[in-house]
Amino acid sequence: MTTSITEEKGTTQAAAAGASKPAKKPSVAKPARHVAPAKAKSAKKASPAKKAPKRATKAKGPKKPGSARDGSKTATVLELLKRPGGVTAKELMKATSWQAHSVRGFMSGTVGKKMGLTVTSTKGEDGERCYSVKA
Repeated sequence: MTTSITEEKGTTQAAAAGASKPAKKPSVAKPARHVAPAKAKSAKKASPAKKAPKRATKAKGPKKPGSARDGSKTATVLELLKRPGGVTAKELMKATSWQAHSVRGFMSGTVGKKMGLTVTSTKGEDGERCYSVKA
């Protein structure tokens, strides 16, 4: 009997020795965060969009300075400007149903710059602005 008891004591001592020391956990790296992968830069640059070819147009004759389509407001204004005494800003506003700033812009932009006519602007004694063009 003694023999069997010592054997039991040997196994219990081995088990007790293993139980006294806790087993070491293996060291593991922290799990990586869930992040989208970085986008790779494109090797080619985007080319500009291709434009449609322009259609051929008929050759127009040289535009005469001071010409306008018959019956248009431009033609009406030019006829009034060619009068011997010129035309006042109020008369132009009434004839075209434009506001004062539109009349002034038309005189400098369309008549003066686009048509290439020399517009003369004078102020009368009554303070009224008068425009005229030499025909």
